[in-house]
Amino acid sequence: MAEHRSMQRRALLDAARSLLAEGGTEALTFPALAERTGLARSSVYEYFRSRAAVVEALCASDFPVWAAEVEAAMEAAPTPEAQIEAYVRTQLALVGDRRHRAVVAISAGELDAGAREKIRAAHGGLVAMVVAALQSLGHDEPRLTAMLLQGVVDAAVRRIELGAAEPPERIVTAAVRMVLHGVSR
Repeated sequence: MAEHRSMQRRALLDAARSLLAEGGTEALTFPALAERTGLARSSVYEYFRSRAAVVEALCASDFPVWAAEVEAAMEAAPTPEAQIEAYVRTQLALVGDRRHRAVVAISAGELDAGAREKIRAAHGGLVAMVVAALQSLGHDEPRLTAMLLQGVVDAAVRRIELGAAEPPERIVTAAVRMVLHGVSR
């Protein structure tokens, strides 16, 4: 019985990833989850009490994998500058990934305070990865700089997801340039 519940939960999370990837947060509904998994709508509520609970479960499942990819890319980079570039490029490369849609869905604002705090803490762990590289570069306030750097990444993510006029690679290049060189030419 426990194995069956685990399989059903995984199927619901996979369906949620697909729905988010195809139509954003608006597409993530319990009727759509039920249809995708062949479950009755009432059965979906046995696994998740709300859409926010689905998003929280996706983030708990997918964020660590996503963060590990960023960390691995940074560890493979030979210099602090290359680590920062890897930090930016890897996150932006994940924009099209189904797992990324779940992580971005947290901005929908329908999570309760406890869930938001868990996700903020996980996000803080991602930002903490770049602090050491910034310290190596001699930044006076590496934590603050890391938070601002992440703001550039977040803005680039939104630009890519909105289907901006610029091609994604141009947005990525501009974001990397911004975090490494500021507004200097």
